[in-house]
Amino acid sequence: MAHRLFLLRHGQTEWSSNGKHTGRTDIPLTPAGEDQARAAGGTLRTLLGGPGLVLSSPRGRALRTAELAGLRVDEVTEDLAEWDYGDYEGVTTPEIRETVPDWTVWTRPIPGGESAQDVQARADKVLDRARREIENGDVVLVGHGHFSRVLVARWLGLPGTSGVHFGLDPAGLAVLGDERGEPQIEHLNLLPALEG
Repeated sequence: MAHRLFLLRHGQTEWSSNGKHTGRTDIPLTPAGEDQARAAGGTLRTLLGGPGLVLSSPRGRALRTAELAGLRVDEVTEDLAEWDYGDYEGVTTPEIRETVPDWTVWTRPIPGGESAQDVQARADKVLDRARREIENGDVVLVGHGHFSRVLVARWLGLPGTSGVHFGLDPAGLAVLGDERGEPQIEHLNLLPALEG
């Protein structure tokens, strides 16, 4: 069986539940987010062939998600950090649109933050490493919503801004592989099965 790339978004935080852009601010998981992370670990265990490498963003919400999911993080890297939202950190899209109509992270500049090209370059660097490491086993990347969506787009060879077309909820999981050498999304936004 060919090895695959797994993307795990961190569980819910107060800001993610309120729609606030959360890049460099270290917001903890909510109790619901912790439950999501534990449940995501169960989903991962059913799919993983045995991780060859687990990389995580340095943000506490990602590291805590990895821990609760039962993952042993091999390396923490700033390359997996969320998009830097600059002046829009902690601000919702509707609030931004009060002064910049039709603003989206995908299509408009972010004052004091990263450009879409900067984020795409970081994603390409992460994927270059993942493609090298995948020869040794499944690779798991624990990170964030917008950045993981850019990773999905780049895996397919699309511009990073095409990430707008892919959803990834808190504790959602994407599984990327290939079919006869062509990049493929095997699963997108698998949500953890929470005990009710």
